[in-house]
Amino acid sequence: MSRRDSRPRISKQDITTWVLDYTMQHPDEELNNRLLSHYFRIKDRGVQQLLEVVFGELTDQGYLRRIAFGRYLLAQQPKEGIGIYSLYSPMQTGKACVTLENGNNITVGKDLRGIHALEGDTVRVLYHKGKRTDELVGRIISIEKRAREFYIGTLHIQGRTGIVIPTARVPFKAIVVGYPVGGHRQDGMKVRVRLTDWEEERFPEGEIVEVLGKSGVNEVEMHAILSEYDLPYTYPENVTKAAEKISDKISAKEIAARRDFRGTCTFTIDPATAKDFDDALSYQELPNGHYEIGVHIADVTHYVKEDDVIDLEAQKRGTSVYLVDRTVPMLPEKLCNDLCSLRPNEDKLTYSVLFEIDAKGKVLNNWIGRSVIRSQQRFTYEEVQTIIEGGSSPYATAIGVLNHLAQHIRTERFQQGAVDFSTTEVRFQLDNNGVPVGIEPVPYTESHQLIEEFMLLANRTVAAFVAQARKGEKNYPFVYRIHAKPKEEKLDNFLRIIAKLGVPYQGDRERFDGKALARVLTAFKGKAEEHFVDLLAIRSMEKAIYSTQNIGHFGLAFEYYTHFTSPIRRYPDMMVHRILTTVLASGAPVQESQLASACQLASQQEKVATDAERASIKYKQVEYLSARIGTTFSGVISGVAEFGFYVELAESKCEGLVSIRDIQDDMYFYYADDLCLRGAHSGREFRLGDTVNVQVARTNLENRLVDFFLIDTHDENRNIHKPRKTTVSRKKPKKQRKS
Repeated sequence: MSRRDSRPRISKQDITTWVLDYTMQHPDEELNNRLLSHYFRIKDRGVQQLLEVVFGELTDQGYLRRIAFGRYLLAQQPKEGIGIYSLYSPMQTGKACVTLENGNNITVGKDLRGIHALEGDTVRVLYHKGKRTDELVGRIISIEKRAREFYIGTLHIQGRTGIVIPTARVPFKAIVVGYPVGGHRQDGMKVRVRLTDWEEERFPEGEIVEVLGKSGVNEVEMHAILSEYDLPYTYPENVTKAAEKISDKISAKEIAARRDFRGTCTFTIDPATAKDFDDALSYQELPNGHYEIGVHIADVTHYVKEDDVIDLEAQKRGTSVYLVDRTVPMLPEKLCNDLCSLRPNEDKLTYSVLFEIDAKGKVLNNWIGRSVIRSQQRFTYEEVQTIIEGGSSPYATAIGVLNHLAQHIRTERFQQGAVDFSTTEVRFQLDNNGVPVGIEPVPYTESHQLIEEFMLLANRTVAAFVAQARKGEKNYPFVYRIHAKPKEEKLDNFLRIIAKLGVPYQGDRERFDGKALARVLTAFKGKAEEHFVDLLAIRSMEKAIYSTQNIGHFGLAFEYYTHFTSPIRRYPDMMVHRILTTVLASGAPVQESQLASACQLASQQEKVATDAERASIKYKQVEYLSARIGTTFSGVISGVAEFGFYVELAESKCEGLVSIRDIQDDMYFYYADDLCLRGAHSGREFRLGDTVNVQVARTNLENRLVDFFLIDTHDENRNIHKPRKTTVSRKKPKKQRKS
């Protein structure tokens, strides 16, 4: 090969990058082939011809305008902004986007300059109007701040080089870490890596900051998930010591200052595995035939003072984290499992909301204040459900009345426009080594609804009380739990999909509310698509967050709503308790800026905790299926893409991919408008919500991925394949093609 032939080829993408760079630096200058060829020292005639092609394409895209033959100007002055990078565009363009601080979404193409943006990164972008009047397009010019600094992965030694294969789904396959300390003894270890450098097309470089242990060991994998999301799995020694010093004695003076419910029928209802009990219910029949129902919540803020070491640690954590096999508590054990846990036959300090309710579930009066209780019984959901279904118990009357009232309140709530999503949680059966040997759905019964309705009632009552008590004070700062209406793009996408599924929406989109959504979901009840449509609706919703600015709660159809009932496991509930104390004492409000900042942190930590919990569930699901390669299951198609379709198994709720490459009875193509894969010759379709049988083909524990083979019900052997010796892949094929 000649020296000339060995030069790297200049592609059209390279030239596009050069032109874009030049226009950003010289926005007022006229462009032509001769100028840029001289500037970039292009002498090759073929490359100069490519330059003309690029000029034409950028003109068609509206980026340049032709002022004469071969002469161009920038069509519009680009604007500069800073925003958050996302691989998943809310505009459904299939491209990445940057969301600016003002809410505008900028479509950005594939990076051409070695600026590798990752999901959630804060980036600087130059942008302009696109072809459509409502479109903004641009390009990233710099990374301002990485969303995450650390990654978890498995270390592999290759010669004198260490390669870490990351667990998270990221656009790089490996991180180069050089030759790590310990050498070959660390091969196969789960490690925590700090990303240090990433230039051009090279793999990113990093350094190992922590060795967690051998991959595949349950304790190591759970710690790895916590580390992946930067969540602590131990408590600082000074916080633990501070908690141990708190006295468990309740003085007579403290009891005298509170409303005493110790003689009232009171009990807790929680999961069988619960260790902390932060809410209790009390029941009493009144002489007028009405019922006095109390919702009693652990008074955590009596023990945890604002800005002490325990409070600061709780604020930083934001919430307890619930992995498959463990709980990482927000508060030290002395508080969450002892002092503040409403255990039976112990006097406990609480914050209470008392309701006078008639037989039809109508709330006539309420009282809010600090109290002391003594729970007589600790129930599980299963025990209460047995009583509801006719089982004998000294508490049968109380539970029967509470359930009757809860069902009335629940019915009225849905009539007001609350949305009923039929999501299903799963429960794992683990052996002594933490390996899953079974997965089953968690039943959602009337006993769960009983607790849910009274907790919702208490939360909305507290929020409305604060709003009304201080309505004369403009924008009195409070911690609201808000849920915005779906954004227009997401709503349009949701309504488009359900129309394809046979339920076109006939109402006014501008007035789309909870009642409208409830009607849509009701239309799918009992159908094969029900679960998928519920999931799609949830994904179309905005995330509920904490905020000082109340806009109501779309999903619950509440004008006022907050979180008051779980201060042991949620920091916002502690903030609400403190504000409530101030309001009841007519004290001065906290500064809104301080409260708003705390709300933002709590919302962020809630999302992190939720992501970690889902990661632990996904890991255990993949681990469960890893021992069942070749086993056939029934499932429902939960997602369709041009590279295949996803199937959620009916019983275990495990999800995996059926690749288009593995469906060999026809050539299948993706039809986005119809949300299906369709055979070119047979016309056979695979649609969202379809029930299919699949066989477990491959699993990848490292990336928590599963591949299925389709089992044709008409011919049991037609689509059964031997697993290929390839790793699980999620790469989008360049072209729609048959295997």
